Amino acid sequence: MKKAVWSAVATAAGMLLLSTSVYAQTTATVAVNVNVNARAKLTITGGPVNFTDADPDVTATLTSNALNIQVQVRTAAAGNSSLTLAATGDLDNGGALIPIGDLDWAVTGPGYTAGTASTTAQNVGTWSGPGARTGTQTFTLPNSWDYVVGTYTTTLNYTLAVP
Repeated sequence: MKKAVWSAVATAAGMLLLSTSVYAQTTATVAVNVNVNARAKLTITGGPVNFTDADPDVTATLTSNALNIQVQVRTAAAGNSSLTLAATGDLDNGGALIPIGDLDWAVTGPGYTAGTASTTAQNVGTWSGPGARTGTQTFTLPNSWDYVVGTYTTTLNYTLAVP
């Protein structure tokens, strides 16, 4: 007899646990906000730009090593970003000059633009909307018998602008 009583109690407890009646219910809402600000990141690797000396009769144009450029921007969907380059001056060996306007570049990658160096900002690339853009830039310089012996230097300043 004890067995039957315990069985009935277990059955009643199981039915009570499996019951799905809801006597009270409440809900709540929580707002989720994400603040995304404009950002810009410019990474250039592969420098410095070097030209190897060569015989002007054999090699009319000197070509540099390629720079790898990565532009990363976060902007409005229709926001335009641009990358420019300006030299600090002509190529200078401490006494003789090679005009900075003789330094040209070729590029690879969508949105990048070939051009000629100057002391005023020159366009290297323009893009619309957010994203990461990867390309390369390779410089060329006429090779001349008229160059004075020496090591010529200048600095190229890149500016990435995002609205």
